[in-house]
Amino acid sequence: MLLDTASLYFRAYFGVPDSVRAPDGTPVNAVRGLLDFIARLVQDHHPDDLVACMDFDWRPHWRVELIPSYKAHRVAEETAAGPDEEEVPDTLSPQVPVIEAVLDAIGIARVGAAGYEADDVIGTLAGRAAGPVDIVTGDRDLYQLVDDRRGVRVLYPVKGVGTLQPVDEALLREKYGVDGSGYADLALLRGDPSDGLPGVPGVGEKTAAKLLASFGDLAGILAAVDDPAAKLTPAQRKRLAEAKPYLAVAPKVVRVASDVPLAPFDAALPAEPRDPEVLEALAERWGLGGSLQRLLGVLGG
Repeated sequence: MLLDTASLYFRAYFGVPDSVRAPDGTPVNAVRGLLDFIARLVQDHHPDDLVACMDFDWRPHWRVELIPSYKAHRVAEETAAGPDEEEVPDTLSPQVPVIEAVLDAIGIARVGAAGYEADDVIGTLAGRAAGPVDIVTGDRDLYQLVDDRRGVRVLYPVKGVGTLQPVDEALLREKYGVDGSGYADLALLRGDPSDGLPGVPGVGEKTAAKLLASFGDLAGILAAVDDPAAKLTPAQRKRLAEAKPYLAVAPKVVRVASDVPLAPFDAALPAEPRDPEVLEALAERWGLGGSLQRLLGVLGG
């Protein structure tokens, strides 16, 4: 089981009231909400291995170089030497180091790589996995990894994590008209304002799905643009031709990396905390109470 950690703690932050606080009054709603999420996931799905995948760089320079608008609207402050600072709610930012410290003390593998997003870590680990993989994320971009043959699916939180939508190729074909490998092409044609991806003007989700059904993939669509006999409307041909510079670079931005260099780690579910003394101190300092006890109970069960 691969967790898109930031996606889940954002959901926890907005789903759990900020009246959930540490003894000193600091909000810990994201921390406790995430621990409850993980306890529920382990209880319901019994994974053998669990990895909390991290954004070591939420807006990698190599993606921004290709498409400068990539996530630009979410930049709080540009940083020349390293990752830009992301615009995050004031009371969430201080909770992230607590989340990291608690996961480390429990012994849940926390994996990331400099210059890469959690999506890229997930893409790399899903590709390496010998058996079935559940990817838990609220980010539809990761639908591109869905692969029935290899047993890779996405568990998409509909409400909290009590209600998860399992996403397989049948669901993708029903909803979007593509399979997992076609989802990235659909996404880059359609665009995604939340990620600053412009897409092809005039090409929405339905048109993108029809183009992919007719011509197979992005390469087939681009070949059709240059083929006068291909069945494209004049407007489609013009828009796609004008979008060629964007379509030349968008695949590298939209498709997750599959070759991220990762340090060795142990993904096995811990039966007991790796560092019980540190965990006890964190639990007391941040008032983690029942949320932590529930998770430890499930892990030791």
